[in-house]
Amino acid sequence: MESVQLDTGAYAEALDRADPLARFRDRFNLPIQANGEPHIYLCGNSLGLQPKKANEYVQQEMEDWSKLGVEGHIHARHPWMPYHEFLTSSMARVVGGKEIEVVVMNSLTVNLHLLMVSFYRPTQKRFKILIEYSPFPSDRFAVESQARFHGFDPAEAVIEMQPDVDDYVSMAQIESVLNEQGEEIALVLIGGVNYYSGQAYNIKSITELAHAKGAMVGFDLAHAAGNLHLNLHDDGPDFAAWCSYKYLNSGPGSLSGIFVHERHAYDTTLPRFHGWWGHNKSNRFKMGPVFEPMAGAEAWQLSNPPILPLAAMRASMELFDEAGMSALREKSVKLTSYLLKLLEILDHPKIKVITPSRSEERGCQISLQIKDADKSMFDDITNRGVIADWREPDVIRIATVPLYNSYKDVYDFYSLLKEAL
Repeated sequence: MESVQLDTGAYAEALDRADPLARFRDRFNLPIQANGEPHIYLCGNSLGLQPKKANEYVQQEMEDWSKLGVEGHIHARHPWMPYHEFLTSSMARVVGGKEIEVVVMNSLTVNLHLLMVSFYRPTQKRFKILIEYSPFPSDRFAVESQARFHGFDPAEAVIEMQPDVDDYVSMAQIESVLNEQGEEIALVLIGGVNYYSGQAYNIKSITELAHAKGAMVGFDLAHAAGNLHLNLHDDGPDFAAWCSYKYLNSGPGSLSGIFVHERHAYDTTLPRFHGWWGHNKSNRFKMGPVFEPMAGAEAWQLSNPPILPLAAMRASMELFDEAGMSALREKSVKLTSYLLKLLEILDHPKIKVITPSRSEERGCQISLQIKDADKSMFDDITNRGVIADWREPDVIRIATVPLYNSYKDVYDFYSLLKEAL
C-alpha cells in the first residue's frame, strides 16, 4: 500500500484484514445507532466496552447465589471465598508485577487513600507531594486532603509540575523540580498517562529520580493499565493503583487494582488501615483479636470482595491473557500513528494535537484541541455516529483501543471530522 492511499477506506480495510488482533472485536458488544449500524466507539478511555462473556459470567454467579445461598462461598462453580484470586495472575501480567504485588479491591480513589496511609508519612522537613500537571480532579482532591489531614496547608504541601510548552511536561522539567525541592518531597504521585493531554510518563525514570531524593513514589494508572505495556516490578515504584472500567472493560464504576512493590511485602511495621480480608487467610475465620497481615498487596484489603463486578472483570481479563499486552501495545501504536497521519493529511487550522507525537510518550488516546471551540463540532460528529469524549474547555479525546477498535473506525472518524470541519 502506497502512502497516497492512506486517506481511503480501502487502505483502512486492508490494514484490518492484516490485523492479527481483529478477531477480538467480535468478542465485545458494540453500541448500536438508531439505523442499526454500530457506533464508532472511541471512548474506551472513559468506559470500556462490554465483553460478550461478561453477562454469562455474572449470570452464573446469580444462579449460584439463587441455588446455593451462603454455600456459594465454597461450592459455587467459581467459589466466592477466593474469587479475587482468580484475577491476580492476569492482572499482574497486565501491569508487569508479581502476583504477590497485586490485588483487586475497592475503587481507585479509596485505594489511593489507603496506600497514602502507608506511603505518605510526612515530617516537618519532608512533607510535600509532587503531582502531575493538570491531574484528574479526584487525584488533586485526594492529595490535598491527605496533606490537610496531616496538618499541612495544601498550598504549601502540594507541588504541581508545570509544562515546558502547552500541555507537555519533559523529564528535564521533572528532574529540575526534584533537584530543587527533592529534600522536602515526601511523595511523588503521578498519573501514568495524563487524562487530558494523553501524555504518558516514564515510570522508571521518575521512580529512580524520586528515590534518589529519598521520596516514596506512587502512580495512578487509571489511564495506563491495559493501555501501556507496564513493567511495575522492574520499574520499581513503591505503589500504584488503577481503575478497571476504562481499558480493562470491567463495567461502570467497577473495581480497582493495586500494586505494592515486593520490597514492602513482608514489612509488618508499615502503617496501614486494617480489615479482616487483609488478615492471614489460613486463620481468618478463627476470629482472633490480633491482626496478622498477609504478605504482599493482599494485606491492604479491608472487606470481602464483591463477586458480581469481579465476574464481569474475569471475562475481560481472559481476553487480555489471550491477546497479550505486547501485541496489544504494538497494535495501539499502529492505530494512533495511523490517526496522526490522517490528521496530518487533513492539516486543518482549527485542530491541534496536544498528545506527544513520540509513541513512547503516548498510549492509545489522542487529544485534539479545537481552536475557538464551542462544542458544536463535537456535537456534529456525535450526531453522525461517533462516541468520543469532550473535555472542557476545548478538547476532544479519541481512544483507539486495540482490543476492539479497527483501522476502519479510525478512518471513519477522520472522514466524519473532515465533513464536520
